[in-house]
Amino acid sequence: MAQAIVQTEIGGPEVLTLVEVPDPVPASDGVVVRIEAAGVNPIDVKQRSGLRPLPPITEPRHLGFDGAGVVTAVGAEVTDITVGARVAVRDTRGTYATALAVPSAHLTALPDAVTSAEGASLGIPAGTAYQSLRSLDIGAGDLLLLHAGSGAVGQAAIQFAVAWGASVIATGGRASQERLRELGAIPVEYGPGLEERIRAAADGREITVSLDGAGTDEAVAASLALVADRQRIATIVRGPDAAALGIRAFSGGSPVPLSAQELAWRAEAVPVAVALIAEGRFSIEFGPELPLADAAEAHRLIEDHAAHGKIILRP
Repeated sequence: MAQAIVQTEIGGPEVLTLVEVPDPVPASDGVVVRIEAAGVNPIDVKQRSGLRPLPPITEPRHLGFDGAGVVTAVGAEVTDITVGARVAVRDTRGTYATALAVPSAHLTALPDAVTSAEGASLGIPAGTAYQSLRSLDIGAGDLLLLHAGSGAVGQAAIQFAVAWGASVIATGGRASQERLRELGAIPVEYGPGLEERIRAAADGREITVSLDGAGTDEAVAASLALVADRQRIATIVRGPDAAALGIRAFSGGSPVPLSAQELAWRAEAVPVAVALIAEGRFSIEFGPELPLADAAEAHRLIEDHAAHGKIILRP
């Protein structure tokens, strides 16, 4: 039997339970992956608690969208993946588990230079960052104002933007300033006077584009004041009121679904990030590694803002 973390009701971290489940079987166009690492994302916490509503729970709901591990079985129609291959898993519910059946289209091969923990850290954060920047058409010559630069999405966004020739001003807490600088951004600390500090960091240059991952009124106000073209201002957390603000929203509770192109960009992000990691041009800041059975503690750490860096569950 395999093991998985499930919930049968909406609630606090205590609703997460480790249970035995039947060993997964691959679909004809899929594989089974023995999970070696599962990435914990804020969306997992929001869905578990009901903050991001889902349809009613009618059977045990499995958690986790990102993971990495080793292929142990292959469906009859799969010809490009073999047993023993190391892979990253994206956009497949249930990665908080010891094993999972995964559509082959949701896999990215991992070279030896990329660890399972790194592979498990990419799906949602790198996908969100990459798609958002592509949607905003960020490239050489742009000066990007990025709010919440120290989060997993923010750090990915800095590294993609820098790789594409853009400059980045990234906001974050005091403890994150050195990390933001290491990634190639100009760091600016949160707090009263934010707009003035951002203007000083820009040093006379025009800020051409902004991506908000913080969702605070302070962050949104700074973006509106500093970026002339509102179609180049976007949020990944203020989806419900983005239209009223006159800015764009990518997921984050937005009633406007992602386009086919945007979904394709999200899928494209993982192999791009894997290649950059292998080249030494993309890094992930890790937080605690916890046993799979401690998934509830991982969620508590996120809710309490008590962990810095990517939290990984190890089956």
